[in-house]
Amino acid sequence: MAYLIGVDIGTSGTKTVLFDERGNTVASSLKEYPLYQPQNGWAEQDPKDWWDATCATIREVLAISHVNASEIKGVGLSGQMHGAVLLDKNNQILRKAIIWCDQRTTAECDQITSLIGAKRLIEITANPALTGFTASKILWVRNNEPKIFEQVKKILLPKDYIRLMLTGEFATEVSDASGMQLMDIPKRQWSEEVLGKLDIDKSFLGKMHESQEVTGLVNREAASLTGLNLGTPVVGGAGDQAAGAVGNGIVRNGVISSTIGTSGVVFAHSDKVTIDPMGRVHTFCHAVPNTWHIMGVTQGAGLSLKWFRDNFCQDEIREAAQANIEPYVLLNKLASASKPGSDGLIYLPYLMGERTPHLDADARGVFFGLSARHEKKDLIRAIMEGVVFSLKDCLEIIDGMGVDVSEVRASGGGGKSALWRQMQSDVFGKEITTINSSEGPALGVALLAGVGTGVYGSVSQACDATINVVTRQKPDDTLNLDYSKYYKIYKNLYQSLKQDFKDLARISN
Repeated sequence: MAYLIGVDIGTSGTKTVLFDERGNTVASSLKEYPLYQPQNGWAEQDPKDWWDATCATIREVLAISHVNASEIKGVGLSGQMHGAVLLDKNNQILRKAIIWCDQRTTAECDQITSLIGAKRLIEITANPALTGFTASKILWVRNNEPKIFEQVKKILLPKDYIRLMLTGEFATEVSDASGMQLMDIPKRQWSEEVLGKLDIDKSFLGKMHESQEVTGLVNREAASLTGLNLGTPVVGGAGDQAAGAVGNGIVRNGVISSTIGTSGVVFAHSDKVTIDPMGRVHTFCHAVPNTWHIMGVTQGAGLSLKWFRDNFCQDEIREAAQANIEPYVLLNKLASASKPGSDGLIYLPYLMGERTPHLDADARGVFFGLSARHEKKDLIRAIMEGVVFSLKDCLEIIDGMGVDVSEVRASGGGGKSALWRQMQSDVFGKEITTINSSEGPALGVALLAGVGTGVYGSVSQACDATINVVTRQKPDDTLNLDYSKYYKIYKNLYQSLKQDFKDLARISN
């Protein structure tokens, strides 16, 4: 039996999962670490924490599984995207990594747009300049910490720093590197034009690989710290979204994923480069060779329901604790008691601004149509429906780009709710399915490791061998028609409130 390891370097912690070649989870381990916020809107982490967590979790899965390290055929790496790890000539960390959710780089985004041009930037990198992306973080350090920047010799993404520690190799792969805003996305390589105009030395960046390619072998020091065998292959891996898509089997046209986590993501595979000229959705290189993916993101998906739970559902939280169940079970029960359309209540899930399709940091959450007859059950259902409307916003753009959508696979915390899945089916007018694994990114990169080391012949073959659909929910045509009327109002509300959001931001910030 061949075994594979997937390591997912997340924001809250690193999760390592050991799989057998059929995709079954043999053992898993999670170790958390802190997030540093030295100023409002800033977000940083210490790469040493990621490495310590990687070593600890690999050791633990080997210990609890009793699998011999010699049976581990390969390791795949997934991780939070966009973070900037800056190293000096001795490979020492120069400062804490500025990570994906940091918002300090608005001026640098304007600088990037000015230097390259808004239209040209989207043509090359497939995206407008965003505060979350790596390029603006690099410029921020150069603009604000010049003494640190002058020592920089290497710039790595979070998972690629772990690769360096495991193998000694400076390397990256196409899916994660796509989010640095330094790549020519259609050509799947670093952009000489962007690097030149931003005055970033190409030698700072890792060698580019396809996601399933072997990028290095576990070195002696890493073998001692992790328990892995010396020489164990480490493949390119993938950014967390592309890795999760592979783990969901989103590797062919027609099948897309709809993920409700803290944020919400609609992810579609594409055999060709398709770029939205308005920059409303992201186009990145997929973890499947010579393919791309299109991704729409809504900021406040599961976050909206968590916010409501934490602030207005103390009774349900106490009741759930006594019954030893998740509070969301009770919230789902309440929402089920409200009729579709939430008795005329519509929610805009813009608690953290919005990304797709509006790219508006000033947008805010709204309950529209609230009346004295509405109860808690209606507010909960309206939140869930509003999140689905926001995902439909993403889906419509992707559909308008000519991407075939025949099946939607639900995942994330929201994907565990049969009610939320049925809402998606009824709003989208599409069949919603779930699969047999919930490991997402860790499974995805383990499968990539299997492809790179010959356990599977291709990424699609790896998914066929390990991933099966376990539930199917079809849309109710009558509800689809009813929801379309609410959705029309939902879409109009943002346009009606757009200037009000900006006016409010000016007086409240």
